[in-house]
Amino acid sequence: MSTSEKLHAPDVLETNHAVDSVSQEVLDEDRQPDEAEKPRVESWTPDGVVPEAASSPEGAASEDAVIEAIATVHDPEIPVNIYELGLIYAIDLYDDGRVKIEMTLTAPNCPSAQELPVQVKEAVEKVPGVTSADVEVVWDPPWDMSRMSDEARLALNMF
Repeated sequence: MSTSEKLHAPDVLETNHAVDSVSQEVLDEDRQPDEAEKPRVESWTPDGVVPEAASSPEGAASEDAVIEAIATVHDPEIPVNIYELGLIYAIDLYDDGRVKIEMTLTAPNCPSAQELPVQVKEAVEKVPGVTSADVEVVWDPPWDMSRMSDEARLALNMF
């Protein structure tokens, strides 16, 4: 083996770690989640795909009620609610009343980065039937103006 072909021990360890990491991801993807972990309603909005609202078990929060609560939160710099701005990427409702929300911000250095997720969490937790809300800020896909609703574009004179 020539000097250029020699592998140093740290390189081998990094390669093995990467293989282990990928193997674990594949195992995790193959694992079927428990029924209790599957959301009753999943909605994904970045591509405009929103499944039909499923009927809510008695006493459980409806997707419409959660969206209405989210729509009460506004970016302080933009006079449009964050739902119409397209900042909400996913809403998952669980039978036990948990709600998981994936959202983004208009920019990574958004001055409201700390307060908007907290405001969303507080608004959603006020919805009857919601026992807890988990809000995760994601950066992929990145937000751009094409994610705004027609109502938001109209309000901001962007037509």
